[in-house]
Formats: sequence, structure tokens, C-alpha cells
Amino acid sequence: MTLSRRHALLASLSLTTLAACDGQVFKSGDVPAHAPFKGIDITGATYARELHLTDMNGQPRTLADFKGKVVVVFFGYVQCPDVCPTTLAELAAVKQQLGEAGKDVQSIFVTVDPERDTPEILKAYMGSFGGSDFLALHGTPEETAAAAKEFKIFYAKVPGKTASSYTIDHTAGSYLFDRAGRVRVFSRYGAGPEALAADLKILLAEKAAT
Repeated sequence: MTLSRRHALLASLSLTTLAACDGQVFKSGDVPAHAPFKGIDITGATYARELHLTDMNGQPRTLADFKGKVVVVFFGYVQCPDVCPTTLAELAAVKQQLGEAGKDVQSIFVTVDPERDTPEILKAYMGSFGGSDFLALHGTPEETAAAAKEFKIFYAKVPGKTASSYTIDHTAGSYLFDRAGRVRVFSRYGAGPEALAADLKILLAEKAAT
């Protein structure tokens, strides 16, 4: 099975699981005020505040570019065998389940493998999950290290049989930002699409700070 077919299957399975648990489409007002997050509430954190990288289309990007939207940032790499495609497939399923509100969720994938993840490869990889709804960012090894440090992301190469067949151990989890660009939640890998959907609904229901 090719990577793209595997990613499409994961997305389909995640959407089926989510729909079975919650067949309702999210609407404004569905979330009660002050609802608790399912993920780790990191509101007021003094990290994960800046991101200066280049997107897969060659455009410089910062977190400020996405103010007004709820943003999900996940660090990973294209050849990741399970954690990365599962996380992105779940996010794609959640965005679809949210209906029109899903358009206000910006998904950002930051590669920790700048040596192999070229813009062309990243663009194809994002296309497996949501096309223009998913944006991949990359940088030099130094820029990647700086971004990972800012977000408290651990990553390290694990040698393979050849110089180019290495894998990468990395922190598995997503950062959720509110419409004002403030980091609010760390969503742990394995929590499931229902937990992610619940937290995104809370953030979508909040008004952006003026």
C-alpha cells in the first residue's frame, strides 16, 4: 500500500469512528461557557509563542498570519510510520465533522526532518489529508531546532540500515491556539478525535480578542 493510500484509509477510518460517536454537526452556541478542555490546559504558557518558518509554497510564515482562526500545530515528519499520519487523519476527520466551522481551523504541520522533507514532498503529503486546509512548514536545521525549542518539542534521529533510512523520535501531541493567537491547549497523542473535537469547539465558540 502506498503512503498516500494508507493516509487516505486512516482519514476514512478516523472519520467513521468520529461519526459513530457524534453524528451532530457543530453549530455556534453548542458549547457551554467555561467548558473544561479535554487536553492539557496551558493557557498563559510562556512558550509556544513564536514560529518563524517557510511554508510549502515558499512563503515566510509566523503565528500572527493566522489570527482570527483556531490553529492546530503539530511537529512530525513525512516518513513517520504511525503517529504523524494518525494525528493528521484524525484532524482531517474532525475538521470535516465540524462542518462550516471547520473552515476556521488552520492545521499546521512542522517538519522535524528538513533534510528529506522538501517543499514538493510536504505539499503532496498535505494533499493526502486536506489539501489547502493543511499547511506544512519547514526551515533550515537551525530554524527547525529553534522552533522545536520554543515549543518544547523533543526530536532525535534514530539510525537505520542506510544513511537515508533513519527514523525520528519526537514529541507526539498538538498545540491548540485560540483566535487571538494565544496557545491554550496541548492535545496529547492517543486522546482520540472526540477529545480534539471537543476542545476545538470550545475555542471556535470563543470570540477573538479585540
